[in-house]
Amino acid sequence: MTATIHAVQPVLSARRRWTVLAVCCLSMFLVGLDTTIINVGLPAIGRGLDAGTRRLEWTVDAYTLVLASLLISSGALADRFGRRRVFQFGLVVFGVASLVCAIAPSVGVLIAARALQGIGASMLSPVALAIVVNAMPDPRERAQAIGVWASVFGLSMAAGPVTGGALIAGIGWRSVFWVNAPVIVVALALSAVFVPESRAKRAQRLDIPGQVLLTAVIGVSVGVLIEGPHIGWTSLAALSAYVIAAVAAVGFVWVESRRREPLMDPGLFRSPVFSGAVLGAVAVFVALNVTLLLNTLYLQHTRGWTPLAAGVATLPMAAGATVCAPLSGRLVGRLGARTPLVLAGGFITAGGLCLVRLDLHTSVPLLLLAYLLIGIGFGFANAPITNTAVSGLPATRAGVAGAITSTARQFGSAVGIAIAGGLVAGTGPAGLAHASRPGWILVATCGLFLVLVAHASRLPSRS
Repeated sequence: MTATIHAVQPVLSARRRWTVLAVCCLSMFLVGLDTTIINVGLPAIGRGLDAGTRRLEWTVDAYTLVLASLLISSGALADRFGRRRVFQFGLVVFGVASLVCAIAPSVGVLIAARALQGIGASMLSPVALAIVVNAMPDPRERAQAIGVWASVFGLSMAAGPVTGGALIAGIGWRSVFWVNAPVIVVALALSAVFVPESRAKRAQRLDIPGQVLLTAVIGVSVGVLIEGPHIGWTSLAALSAYVIAAVAAVGFVWVESRRREPLMDPGLFRSPVFSGAVLGAVAVFVALNVTLLLNTLYLQHTRGWTPLAAGVATLPMAAGATVCAPLSGRLVGRLGARTPLVLAGGFITAGGLCLVRLDLHTSVPLLLLAYLLIGIGFGFANAPITNTAVSGLPATRAGVAGAITSTARQFGSAVGIAIAGGLVAGTGPAGLAHASRPGWILVATCGLFLVLVAHASRLPSRS
């Protein structure tokens, strides 16, 4: 995505600006919710559609892979054809795909519909952020809006399992997709009334070679993580996938470094601040999604809990994220990004370490404490990462920063699901707790990585 704040637009009133933010946050909440709401329903979906762990992983990652691959191109389309227009089209695609998910007769149809959801969602996340940035030209107000934006996204991700558990208990797993319909209708109506149309002063050309190579890198690398336990890590198919992913990655860097208007300029990553924010985003969402999937499988398969009980167990995580996300935004404004990111890493590390000895009889209070700590860490993480990514580049590249960071988040989500599923693939209920222990070590490692990123990449702080 290219420049997002230079198109000449009428100055909006304060009430109108914050209404625009509210509408865009509604769409962001929907995107984040659908990333995690399905997790708690995976066992029920598996029983309903006769699907094993590997295919259930694809029902999650089909969405995140497509979303991660198309975010930047969708932003470029919005800059060219109008952000509100693309935003509304994305809502329609997302809504139609949700309805197909809700009536899917087989897991194959569900996976395809989830991929279509990802296409629609790719037109919501970065485009809505660009709309917000464009509507708020004052830097201080824009920073506050980005803090709210990050808080809503964090809340939506954390609230997914709780919402999903309640819906599945009351109506069934298909309800997690039906619930999108009224939200889509409301968002469409409000965007038509309150969101002004905007375009970039000069829209970026679509980078088809870059898009194809980026999709190949993300899809093949995550795909082999999902299929590895099934096909064998040293099989011919797996080895071929490694080669394809490596060649695609090298080709992507080579092509992008030579294009006048690249999809993702490799030169942006020369900024240690920006690179740190992107790597931090990947680490946070790997940790979150490993936690959510392992929690779902352990509580429902090993402990025999219902989907509702498993969802309620994540309430401490949602509460921690809800309370700490706005606090993190204020800390970013007062102290800079380093302090809240260090706090995020510390809490995530502590949460992961709580469960490295997970077994059949781990106490419920310890489980809840671990989820609370991880939720607090997640709440502290989003505001500094988003704000740092946007401020780590010139103002004219705000859209690029937002799109790349969103891509990093979704890539981290897909990798986290793939790794967690791979750890427990083929494991029975009795052995699942022990098999999941490396996942909790990974969560703790992601937290430590955030602390290192906060110091090594010279994230900004204020005295």
